[in-house]
Amino acid sequence: MATVVAGSFEDLVEIGLSVLIEDDPNLELVARDVPLDEVADVVAKHSPSVLLLNFNVLGGPADVLLLHRRFPDTRIVLLADRPSAADCNQMLTFGATGCLSKETEARDVISAIHLASRGMHVLPRSAAVGGGVGGLKGTELTAREREVSELLQDGRTNAEIAERLSIGIETVRTHARSIYRKLGVPSRRELVRMAQQEAVAVDAERRPVRAT
Repeated sequence: MATVVAGSFEDLVEIGLSVLIEDDPNLELVARDVPLDEVADVVAKHSPSVLLLNFNVLGGPADVLLLHRRFPDTRIVLLADRPSAADCNQMLTFGATGCLSKETEARDVISAIHLASRGMHVLPRSAAVGGGVGGLKGTELTAREREVSELLQDGRTNAEIAERLSIGIETVRTHARSIYRKLGVPSRRELVRMAQQEAVAVDAERRPVRAT
């Protein structure tokens, strides 16, 4: 049985998380809606397997680092509004075990909590090294397409991607069309949605791994 403490979230997110966790017979929600300034005391009291935190209420990554250092046996999973790859990877660097979008599908949230409780790092597929959603349907993206895909998922414009990769804007558009075709998505918006909603376990180098 993995125990969970949930920090303070927006009402709908809080209710959804509570229902999901309480419906899972292998999870126990020992505290919910905990303000950030009370999290340390609650974690000290309950020693939960997993601590769920709202990215939006953090003062910065130092908050995560302090909690991680004080409670190294409690796995910290952050939920954010469409976090970028940089956001997620920074949080893992500062001690988080997982970072997910609040749009992540219910089954993936629960899976992420279980994986985190076992010490596995969990990210949105968009934040995993190797090019975002590439591979969701068994389709391989080229190295350049993986770079473009990750930047698309981070919300970069075609002009920004072109400047970042030192390529022409039309080349970016060509790569984007190829990415959409290979992944079977109609638009950039759908690409971002797919990437943010699917949670995957990653290794120490942020590469997707098969969860066991």
